[in-house]
Amino acid sequence: MRPAIIDPLLIVWFSLTAISVAFIAWDLFTRTPEMRVMKWGWILVALYLGPIAFVVYWISCREPSPGTHEEFVAPLWKQTIGSTIHCLAGDATGVIVSAIFVNRMRLPMAADSAVEYIAGFAFGLLIFQALFMRDMLGGSYLAAVRATVLPEWLSMNAVMAGMIPVMTILMSRDMRAMDARSMHFWGVMSLATLAGAVLALPVNLWLVAKKLKHGMGTERALGKGGAKAVAETQAGMVHEAMPGMTMQLEMPDPGGEMPVHALEPTLWPDHDVTGGRRLGGEQTMAGPAVPFSHKVLATAITLLMLGGGIAVARSAGAFVPPSHGGMAMP
Repeated sequence: MRPAIIDPLLIVWFSLTAISVAFIAWDLFTRTPEMRVMKWGWILVALYLGPIAFVVYWISCREPSPGTHEEFVAPLWKQTIGSTIHCLAGDATGVIVSAIFVNRMRLPMAADSAVEYIAGFAFGLLIFQALFMRDMLGGSYLAAVRATVLPEWLSMNAVMAGMIPVMTILMSRDMRAMDARSMHFWGVMSLATLAGAVLALPVNLWLVAKKLKHGMGTERALGKGGAKAVAETQAGMVHEAMPGMTMQLEMPDPGGEMPVHALEPTLWPDHDVTGGRRLGGEQTMAGPAVPFSHKVLATAITLLMLGGGIAVARSAGAFVPPSHGGMAMP
């Protein structure tokens, strides 16, 4: 496509992006009761996906009428979208922020991609997963890291399988796309994030279905800090393990405010406060353990996806070092 056509299209795209971000932010903070981390996740992803994020938000997350959000987002496909949005908010943001800096370092594209992969994975795991979700996972940051490292890695592999070929191929052919001061850079990042989202969707579908990742929710349902979610999750696991047995929770005085400890059940020996199996075993967000062989297979599939993305970039000559014809910032 000729530059004379690309520039006006980018102007239209980013104008629609600004409108989309403004609406989503307004709606989330005034009427749709999403978890706080997901509110910021949607806003970040809307910055990258613009009107596409607006359409997806409207059909999968926006509360149609007061008090209906939990029911509206309950279907698995909407939970999968929520999980993918959360993944992109962390991973794509880490990739984009690192790309702003590494593109100025005159590194080969392969080295750029490696740095961006590490930065995206670290930001997604340590910030958007472990830090922002630690209360929902029992309150321990280290336990949250251990509980989310595998699903985050699988998601990251899928995201980068889409982002790497788009970024490396387009940036190696247009010097302007390597400069964060140019709208061409942000156009490439938008397209790369979209490609990453498409490939991450089926991976997140499996992760959510197997309870290895969360989907969407509200503080009404999960409780601030996740205490209610932990109590309900563990009560459900005890009922599954020992049908007919109920858990007695310490209840506050009638009419009083419910303290957090009133929602903390007594733990069985083979479970911990994350609401899943002990971290040394087959950890899940809730419910029965996922067989180790299934995790190995899922890991292999995402690594093949990542390898395929790298192969596409290589076939287009995008990983050639600058000294051998590759592109670098002037």
